[in-house]
Amino acid sequence: MSRIQPLEAEKISSQVEEIFKEIEGAFGMVPNLMKTYAHHPPLLEANWNKVKAVMMQGSLNQKVKQTIAVLVSKDNSCNYCVAAHTGALKSIGVSDEEIGKIKEQVDKADFNAKEQALIHFARKANREPLKITGDEFDSLRTAGATDAEIIEALGVMEVFTSFNKFLDALQVDIDF
Repeated sequence: MSRIQPLEAEKISSQVEEIFKEIEGAFGMVPNLMKTYAHHPPLLEANWNKVKAVMMQGSLNQKVKQTIAVLVSKDNSCNYCVAAHTGALKSIGVSDEEIGKIKEQVDKADFNAKEQALIHFARKANREPLKITGDEFDSLRTAGATDAEIIEALGVMEVFTSFNKFLDALQVDIDF
């Protein structure tokens, strides 16, 4: 059970109500993550803007972004985000078989060399950022990754690392 209860619609300010409408328009619901952030509206707004910038814009496709979200969250043992972004993969048409490959042997999943390199890089940046070598950057560039794509992949990792810690510290209930 959540240590701090998510705010429901009847208990929110007009500022939060506007943000909730936008979130519901994007996801069809307001996740408990965002309802919990609503206790501090400036943080809710900042995180929602970051989600829009990182997850809804840029050049990386949704399958790559959602895969990074799932794998970083899996590496961080965040069941909430694993559930949420497994659902997001399904919603964009990724099969259960492919999701299984993503979660257990991502190298066997259907990604090109650049996408594989970016996924592996984001995971390493999450787990061992100080052990990233210059050769690994060279490999990313050889695979065709641009600096903007590298930053975008790291942005996805960054968003989910912070969400993972927030959700787990508060034991927010999974609502996906």
